[in-house]
Amino acid sequence: MIDQGIISDIKYRNPIEDVISGYVSLKRAGSNMNGLCPFHSERTPSFTVFSSSQNFYCFGCGAGGDVITFIMKAENLDYISAIKFLGKRVGIEINDEEAQKGEASRTRILAMNKSAAKFFHTCLMESDNNPGIRYLRDKRGFTNQQIVHFGLGYAKDGWDNLTKHLKGQGYSDEEMKTAFLSSKSQKTGRSFDYFRNRVMIPIIDMTGNIIAFGGRILTDEQPKYMNTSDTPVFKKSRNLFAMNFAKNTCADKLILCEGYMDVIALHGAGFTNSVATLGTAITPEHARLMKRYTKSVLISYDSDSAGQNAADKAFRLLSEVGLEARVLDMGDIKDPDEFIRKRGKEEFRKLLEGTKNRFEFKFNAIKARHNLNTTDGRVKAAAETVAVLAEFPSSVERTIYAGNAAKVLGVNQETLLYDAEKYMKKSDKKKSSEEKQKMMIRSGGYGDTVNPDYVKNPAAAAAEEAIIGMMLLRTELVGEIKKIEGFGAESFFTEFNRRVYEFIIKSYEEGNGVFDEGCLSRSFSDAEVGRVVKMKIRRMELSDNGINTLKECVERLMDATSVKSGNSIEDLEELIKNKRRKNQ
Repeated sequence: MIDQGIISDIKYRNPIEDVISGYVSLKRAGSNMNGLCPFHSERTPSFTVFSSSQNFYCFGCGAGGDVITFIMKAENLDYISAIKFLGKRVGIEINDEEAQKGEASRTRILAMNKSAAKFFHTCLMESDNNPGIRYLRDKRGFTNQQIVHFGLGYAKDGWDNLTKHLKGQGYSDEEMKTAFLSSKSQKTGRSFDYFRNRVMIPIIDMTGNIIAFGGRILTDEQPKYMNTSDTPVFKKSRNLFAMNFAKNTCADKLILCEGYMDVIALHGAGFTNSVATLGTAITPEHARLMKRYTKSVLISYDSDSAGQNAADKAFRLLSEVGLEARVLDMGDIKDPDEFIRKRGKEEFRKLLEGTKNRFEFKFNAIKARHNLNTTDGRVKAAAETVAVLAEFPSSVERTIYAGNAAKVLGVNQETLLYDAEKYMKKSDKKKSSEEKQKMMIRSGGYGDTVNPDYVKNPAAAAAEEAIIGMMLLRTELVGEIKKIEGFGAESFFTEFNRRVYEFIIKSYEEGNGVFDEGCLSRSFSDAEVGRVVKMKIRRMELSDNGINTLKECVERLMDATSVKSGNSIEDLEELIKNKRRKNQ
């Protein structure tokens, strides 16, 4: 682990408002600063930077944290890489040896993945007649150069081939399970490989580390593709296949595909600016990663309905981060791999020149659904077109697109624009109403995905959040709360808040009385970190956050949990009597 003093120095030299202003246009609002959230689409600023506490929080999507958390999300980096990024920004270099202190688990997994990749590749190349090499060469038409370039491999159809190999190199069952390479049968206790009888595709990060694998089954069994689950070194929502290669040639444009094989085929045909998501739909993190390396994205998804729906989502997420996005129209051909094999790379190159923007893409789908030779068809098409126009916040874009659509539909351009503006106002009003309802529901703890236990005992959960908020706001209170007799992690009612409390106590002890809330991102999800920061911000709005208030919150928590679900009515009556005595 990097020395806490160095982390504190890096954060001190990177004031949060200075860093965030490089990504968001901020305006002063009293002692704070506001702007449009970079992590979700919004028209009214709900993103706030709190200079006094060096935190940010979005009241719209719940994203929150410190300057390290922000850089992790904005630049799609892990915790250590974010610290290095900020350090470099202010002239502090973090050497790899220092960064890897306490990172033995991560280092071991990366080394194990590398060993597994070599093993799979050896299994693939040891024979010209194994199922893996036949599939890649004969069915896919991949050359040896493509196979070696991407480090492709083959997981044999055995029970524990890889497990035996890795055990021979000193890796434990627990390490292999953590890396999603092997596990044990609950019935027999026998170890087994996760990947069997599959062509193996290594996933490589931007620094050349093998962080995960994708496996394509060679029979008709399901699932066709199996991918590494999230591990300490891999988050599928934050990585793109072949981005390590594409980053060198994608400054102008990037081609986004759905599958590994599409990307390998495109790279083989010379389109080395191609990438794909990893067994998951495109995420905001993917969009931000692409934003770092390119100006525009060409969406090359499958031509079926699922692929077209995915393309529509990609359009939205890419536009939210400021990327120009267009879509390829491959006609009746399903995917880029098939297109290259059937029509060749030159035809695909021509295809890239005829891409469509988001409106053209959606308007084409509307025209295909309706008979524009009938009045009824034109009316329905016009109604759907209005809804699409309302998705564009730019009045210039709406005007141009409405003009083009009006000619095709045989209607007045001003009418389309008028109806689109009405639709936008109605949609905004509906969203505002829905958001108010959500806030009311969340205030009662219902539908809480971060802390589902909240609704079971709101009084206890509220007291817990007050305690955690004060511990974050005034670190010295962490030492004080440890002195309270009979109080500890076991006193917490909700499992989430208990985990947060335990993490703060442990980090405080390991840091010799210093706690850096940025390290929350190493053990908690983005949504969970946002919730924790919200607890701190709530306490910032209150004037009394001293030891006496902390003790009162502890007492409230103890009272709220002294009667648990299923206890007798006598217990409840006793609690009421005790509370009356205290108020006398």
